[in-house]
Order: sequence, then C-alpha cells, then structure tokens
Amino acid sequence: MVLQGDLEDVAASHDDLPDAEEVYDRDEPIPLTEVFDDEFVGEHTAFETFDDLVAASPSDAASAAELDYVADGDWDEFVAEETEFDDEEAFVTAGRDHWVATRLGLV
Repeated sequence: MVLQGDLEDVAASHDDLPDAEEVYDRDEPIPLTEVFDDEFVGEHTAFETFDDLVAASPSDAASAAELDYVADGDWDEFVAEETEFDDEEAFVTAGRDHWVATRLGLV
C-alpha cells in the first residue's frame, strides 16, 4: 500500500504519469466504494467490502450509501477499533492515497 509520503516519492520518480484530467473528472463525484475498494478494505480491516464495514458500524446504516446515518464520533471510534488506523482522518487519508495511486497505476 502506498501512503502519503511514499506516494509523493513514487510519483516523483515517474515521468510518464497521466495528466490529472485523464484519471479524474472534477465534475464527477468519487464513490466511497472506489476510494475504499475491496483491496483497501481487505488489507486494512477484517471486512471484505466497505459496505460490510459500514453495516457493522454502531448505526442503522447498511451500506456506504447510508454512511451519513453514522454519527461522526461513533464512526471515528469504530474506525479506531475495527481498522488499523487511529481515527477517521488517518483512514480517509490512506484511502485517498490508495485511490490516487491506483488511478495513476502506481500500485
């Protein structure tokens, strides 16, 4: 898994990276299940999918589409307990870096 510092180093060592417009459309939202794909979730949690992770959270949410139903404090605590990350911020940052590295073909 490529994380923030490593991602920047790896990207700097490639002179054939695509332009941002080739891998990301600013007008299109990025689905959470793309950022937290099965590979990422399986590598960093005991769950197989992000939907499974959300469904196991302390809320009535059954999938990523219902993540808004999970209270921030509950989600932060759940992430700390059920993932290898200390909090939601670290989890989101790692997911973002994974998504970028995947889109750029660095992983």
